Amino acid sequence: MPVTLKEVAERAGVSRSAVSRTFTEGASVSQKTRKKVEKAATELGYRPNALASSLTTGRTKLIGLISNNFHNPLFLEVFDLFTRSLQDRGLRPLLVNLTDETDPAHSIELLRQYSVDGVIVASSTLSPEFSKAFRDARIPVVHSFGRFASAPHVHVVGIDNVECGRMAARTLLAHGYRKLAFLGGPREATSTTDRRKGFFEVLDDTPGVEASESYATAYSFDAGRAEMLNLLQDDPAEAYFCGDDVLSIGALSAAGSMGLRVPEDIGIIGLNDMEMARWENINLTTIRQPIRQIIDSSIELVVAMLEDPDRYPEARLFSCEVIERGTLRPR
Repeated sequence: MPVTLKEVAERAGVSRSAVSRTFTEGASVSQKTRKKVEKAATELGYRPNALASSLTTGRTKLIGLISNNFHNPLFLEVFDLFTRSLQDRGLRPLLVNLTDETDPAHSIELLRQYSVDGVIVASSTLSPEFSKAFRDARIPVVHSFGRFASAPHVHVVGIDNVECGRMAARTLLAHGYRKLAFLGGPREATSTTDRRKGFFEVLDDTPGVEASESYATAYSFDAGRAEMLNLLQDDPAEAYFCGDDVLSIGALSAAGSMGLRVPEDIGIIGLNDMEMARWENINLTTIRQPIRQIIDSSIELVVAMLEDPDRYPEARLFSCEVIERGTLRPR
C-alpha cells in the first residue's frame, strides 16, 4: 500500500497540515519542520499525490494539448517535443485527439472535466475561431502553428504561410521550371489557403509561366499519393509545390509508380522539413519550419498565462528557410 500523509506526519512528529504545506509549492512552512518532514518522507518512501495537491492549490498543472491530424508523421515530432518540454517545466500534458472534429464545444467540456490550467492547440488547419472559443470559456490558450493575424484574439505562434508559398514559387522559378502546380491539403484548411495565396502571388506577376492547382483530401501520405496519381494521368506539370512534406512523399511514391524519375522528369518541393524528408531514399527539397522554436515559444506563453490569464494576445512569427536536397533539378 502507498505510504500516506498521516504516516509521514506521525514519523516526523508534526501535523498532517504541516506535511501538506511542505509539499505544496509556495506554502509557508518553517525550515526546521520542512527538514523533519522531508527526512520522514525519505525514510518511508513517500511521494506526494499530485491530484490531491491540486485540491489544495487549485492548480492541476495539466495542459491540454489538442491536435486534429494524427496521420501526419510531423506531429510525432511535435508531440515528442511538446510533452518533454512541458514535463521539464513540471507540467503535465493531456493529449486530445480531434481528428475530423472542428466544433470546439466538445473539447472545452472534456478539458473542463479535467480542470486543465491551460490549452495548446497544435494545428495549422483549425481556424482562429476554434482557439478563440477556449478564451471565451476563460481557459488560457495558445494556438501553435496557427494563422497569423496582426491583432489576434488569442496567442498565436507559427510561421507566415503566405510567405512560404512565395518562397516555394521563387525556388521553382530559380530552378528553371515554367510549368508549375500547387498541390495543397484540404481546401478549407487555413494553411492551404495561405500557402496557395503566396504561391500564386509570385506566379501571377511572372510572365511566361503556366500554373495550375489541386487539393488532397487530407495532409497525409495516402491523400498526397492519390491526388498525384490523378494528376499524372493527364498533362502533368514540370514541378509541384506540395503544401506539406507528407503530401510530397505521397507524390514521390505516385511518380515512381508511374515510371517517372525525380527530379529528372518531375520536380517536387515540400514544406516542414520533418525527419523523414532527410532520409536518403526520400531526400526531399523542402521549406524548413522551425518547430522547436515554435514549441518553446508556445510553452513560454502558456506558462506566462498561468500567472496572468488576461495577458494581451500576441502573434509570434518565425522565419523559414529553403533546404535544397535532391527532388529539384539543378539551378
